[in-house]
Amino acid sequence: MKQEIVLTHEFVEYIPNHLKDGTIYVSMAFATVTHKCCCGCGNEVVTPLSPTDWKLIFDGQSVSLDPSIGNWNFACQSHYWIRGNRVKWASQWSQEEINAGRFHDSLAKKKYFSSTKPLDVDGAIASSKEVGTGTGKPKTSFWQKLKRWLFRTNAS
Repeated sequence: MKQEIVLTHEFVEYIPNHLKDGTIYVSMAFATVTHKCCCGCGNEVVTPLSPTDWKLIFDGQSVSLDPSIGNWNFACQSHYWIRGNRVKWASQWSQEEINAGRFHDSLAKKKYFSSTKPLDVDGAIASSKEVGTGTGKPKTSFWQKLKRWLFRTNAS
């Protein structure tokens, strides 16, 4: 089993040109987290933050990334989780598992980006939380209802 590694994190606007070993750089402005591969090979790992890529969890003291980091394009092919600034080593994947993971990821992206996003009452694209289940119509929020009521009341 590989040794446990404790990382530090830095919130930055821009990812620095030279990354320090053991540091996770988080750029919320560019929805990106970058670090040097935790196996020590020196490769830079870039994890984009998005609904179809990685999710960042910040608890006020440490960061976690979900899902795991699988460096399948690197010679090391290291595989690990970052949980509470700690590296938790995961099992090595076979080529078949890597291919299945990539296929699953591509289906998730296709599903997410091909879904039609209805417009909300102001003409902006509604988020998935605002869409009424199964209706394809935007769900009206409390604030939107209040705004309509106020304008109707003032117009009368």
